[in-house]
Amino acid sequence: MLIKDIMTRNVITVPSKTSIGDAQKLMKEHNLRRLPVVDDGQLMGLITLDRLERVKPKSDAPLLWQITYLISHTNVADVMRKDMVTVKPTDTVEQALEKAQSARVGTLIVVNRGKIVGICTTNDFFYKIVNPTLGLGVTGTRILVSGDNIGQTAQEIISCINRAGIEIKVLWAIPAAKGKQKDIIIHLDTKDAKKALKELEQLGCCATVLAR
Repeated sequence: MLIKDIMTRNVITVPSKTSIGDAQKLMKEHNLRRLPVVDDGQLMGLITLDRLERVKPKSDAPLLWQITYLISHTNVADVMRKDMVTVKPTDTVEQALEKAQSARVGTLIVVNRGKIVGICTTNDFFYKIVNPTLGLGVTGTRILVSGDNIGQTAQEIISCINRAGIEIKVLWAIPAAKGKQKDIIIHLDTKDAKKALKELEQLGCCATVLAR
C-alpha cells in the first residue's frame, strides 16, 4: 500500500504571517489539529493546536490585555515546528512509518515535485490500516490458527477455508507466544466460523475464535 492510498488530500495551509488567533479560528472551522505553513508554495513548517495553546502571557500586564495582544500579534512563524518530515505519495506505508518512527513524529507532509499534495497522520495509519486489519468496526469473525502446531503452509490453510465457502477479508501472521512458528490471524466474512473451524481441525490445525 502506498501513502497516496491513505493520505488526506486537499490540505488547508496558512502563510507564516498568519496570526495564531486566525490559525485557531481556521482549525476550529474545519475541525483540524494541524496546519502546514506555506510561503509562495514552499513548506516552511507545521503549526499544531497544541503549540498554539502553549502560547501564554509572560509579563505583569493585565491578563486579558496580554492574551488579546498575543493572539493578534503573534504569528504562526513564531511557534511553528520547522523540522518537518516529508514523504512522497509513491512511498510505501512501511517506508513512511519507519521514517515517522525514526523522527518520532505523528505527522508526515506528502510532497510531490515540491508541492504539498497531502498530509498523513497517526489517525490515517490507524483508521485506514490498523483498524481494518484488527477488525475494529468491521463485520465478520477473527480466528487464530496457532503456530505451535502448524504443519501446513498458509496456502493450505487458505485453501481449507475456501473449501468451506467463506471469504477471507484479511490474513496476517504474528510472532507466536511460544516456539519459533508464527500464529496466523484470519478475518472471515461470516458471523459463524464453525464450518471454517471444522475444516481447519480436519487439516490438523488448532484454531480458535478471537473475542471482539
